[in-house]
Amino acid sequence: MAILDVRWQLAEPDGRAAFERGHLPGAVYVSLEDELSDHRVSGRGRHPLPSGAAVQAAARRWGVRAGVPVVVYDDWNRAGSARAWWVLTAAGIGDVRILDGGLAAWRGDLATGPSSAEPGDVTVAHDDLYAGALATLTAEQAAEAPVLLDARAPERFRGETEPVDPVAGHIPGARNVPSTAVLAADGTFALDALPEFAGPVGAYCGSGVTAAVLVAALTAAGVDAALFPGSWSQWSADPALPVQTGD
Repeated sequence: MAILDVRWQLAEPDGRAAFERGHLPGAVYVSLEDELSDHRVSGRGRHPLPSGAAVQAAARRWGVRAGVPVVVYDDWNRAGSARAWWVLTAAGIGDVRILDGGLAAWRGDLATGPSSAEPGDVTVAHDDLYAGALATLTAEQAAEAPVLLDARAPERFRGETEPVDPVAGHIPGARNVPSTAVLAADGTFALDALPEFAGPVGAYCGSGVTAAVLVAALTAAGVDAALFPGSWSQWSADPALPVQTGD
């Protein structure tokens, strides 16, 4: 089994120091910014998806092997682990599991310091993750989605504040379901908190990270869900696209 530690927070995107202070034995650190995103891509938001080839090279560094389960975890609202689950699954790597409850759910001893793994041999099936094994939405498709969920905090959805992107508000017609709303107090997924939906569901957030939490929860609940990877950071960067504020 490969164990991947994906520490990431909006205010602290580099989680390596936290990883070295304490991580699951056998885990290796995964950088969401450097390995689960490709910042060389322009026009697709703050966290563009990496190529399948880049995912394959990174996964082999992490020790991921063909036919062997992968467990991903984080220490903040399942954001990092959900992003890793989404990227690896979209690339065609099977049996990727999120540690429910994250690091806090672990009851054993923790290891400290840096860690590495024997190189893996996994092969990805999709090089373009925007058209990979998981459904995605373009900006145009997001605008037309029958049900579109915004995973950001309510005050960002309403346009009262916007700490990262240049424009505040949300995609017209979207419904606010914060990613934290599908988590219990202990950080485990609370699938019974999901609203009921009729038909396919689209999800976005600031840059495609926390929306993956909603997609993971919806998928676990048996609901078809598509991610808008560029999310609000891509939408708000286009002055031709409409912006809505309020509830």
